[in-house]
Amino acid sequence: MITPLNQSNSIFNQYLAEIRDQNIQSDSLRFRRNLERMGEIIAYEISKTLTFEEKEITTPLGIAKERVPAANPVVVSLLRAGLPLHQGILNIFDRSKNGFISAYRVYDKEGSFQIKLEYVSCPEVTGETVILADAMLASGATIKLAYKALLQKGTPEHVHIVGLIASKKGLNYLRKHLPAQKITYWIGAIDDELTSKSYIVPGLGDAGDLAYGAKTEK
Repeated sequence: MITPLNQSNSIFNQYLAEIRDQNIQSDSLRFRRNLERMGEIIAYEISKTLTFEEKEITTPLGIAKERVPAANPVVVSLLRAGLPLHQGILNIFDRSKNGFISAYRVYDKEGSFQIKLEYVSCPEVTGETVILADAMLASGATIKLAYKALLQKGTPEHVHIVGLIASKKGLNYLRKHLPAQKITYWIGAIDDELTSKSYIVPGLGDAGDLAYGAKTEK
């Protein structure tokens, strides 16, 4: 199942418009904050799909019965651009365990590249609901490798893949290579074009650079 959030009118679309806008992107603080707010909204939507249980709450005047999540998801994000998104999700699921995956592109002389995983820090995920988040979902290769890395930490019950902007090609790639019955996709916007260098068009540029400054490629 794929849920494109920009297909429904909400304040989410304002934040999406701002992270795309080159006149606003120069404000890295606002860019990071918008990613964080978008993470909060997506986390709220994911919360509606969780299993809930009734709990008795003692108030100063008596007992109230409220329905609360039976368990919190494990939140795992891709570095670097996934960090503000991760914080937004964690603002909602503030009791969650956390994981982080470092991945980067290795370019050859012709300009093509491979995705390399450098670092995985994640708790046990067997039987858990996992949120796997990255700001951009271009070719799908990074998320595929991240998902395989998760399986080294156990077998999750369900994985919610979160991306703020995705390409159609990348989503099709993931749907082909990952188990459909165990994965739900929450995407801010789905763009039609993916260039030969795996840049999403119209996209927004390099989310990590916009959030934290330019880097040198390995």
